[in-house]
Amino acid sequence: MRNILITGANGQLGRSLRDIYSNMNDALLQIHYTDSDSLDITDLESLDSFINNNKIDLIINCAAYTAVDKAEEDIENCYKVNSIAVSNIAKCAKKYNSSIIHISTDYVFDGKSHIPYKESDSTNPVSVYGKSKLEGEIALIEQDINYIIIRTSWLYSLYGTNFVKTITRLCSERDSLNVVYDQIGTPTYAPDLANAIFTIAKTMFNDSNFLKKGIYNFSNLGVCSWYDFAVAIAQINGFKTKITPVDSNTFVVKAKRPHYSVLDKTKIIDTFKLTIPYWRDSLKNAIKGINSI
Repeated sequence: MRNILITGANGQLGRSLRDIYSNMNDALLQIHYTDSDSLDITDLESLDSFINNNKIDLIINCAAYTAVDKAEEDIENCYKVNSIAVSNIAKCAKKYNSSIIHISTDYVFDGKSHIPYKESDSTNPVSVYGKSKLEGEIALIEQDINYIIIRTSWLYSLYGTNFVKTITRLCSERDSLNVVYDQIGTPTYAPDLANAIFTIAKTMFNDSNFLKKGIYNFSNLGVCSWYDFAVAIAQINGFKTKITPVDSNTFVVKAKRPHYSVLDKTKIIDTFKLTIPYWRDSLKNAIKGINSI
């Protein structure tokens, strides 16, 4: 029996992991789902006790402070969740010989590139959120443990608040929308990432001499702007809403965003033999699921 701790289990990725696992019928895995109410990962003593008492073999850390604009003012809490908590997880993993799969972000880059970012490219976050996530990565890497860091981008799912659900709602309420065209990246459908995480977890369990630790990129395949993404959402839903592309300077926001954050997925595909869907195909599946709720 392998014991897995999933933090942030009520978020988009956490709930998607729960959905995927419910269809796996794997009696060899015992999963402990936690959120901030049931386990405070910023409290080292509480985390240590939980991991020890439940004999945790693998920690999948989905917990994160993701309010990018709010983080510019709420700096202490942002770092507490995105950096200090990750450091706590790393310390406990080393103490109890646990492995870690940690979810990070494309916001560790400054967006000045014009070609997809590789895992080895230099980081230079331009927001408090991005800086806090990078500090969390560093805290994890500094420990001599089995870890996988997955940088992902533009996450959406059937759950919570996300771009797909927001655009769907706005298109149902309005005749026209303005959406930025000069921020380029790739959406990530949370169930696709959840499937990849379980594939990686099984590899970690089955390989006693795990030599694949490190940083990996994951998003769906393809490239789009937020404008392209919005247009696709409207088209798939059958809305006639007029969507106008606008410069990002049109909107006043507190945090800077990378203008280009396309991630190169070659490493994760080759290492773990993954098949990653094209972003439009996953979007169709997501919208079908959202509309059936």
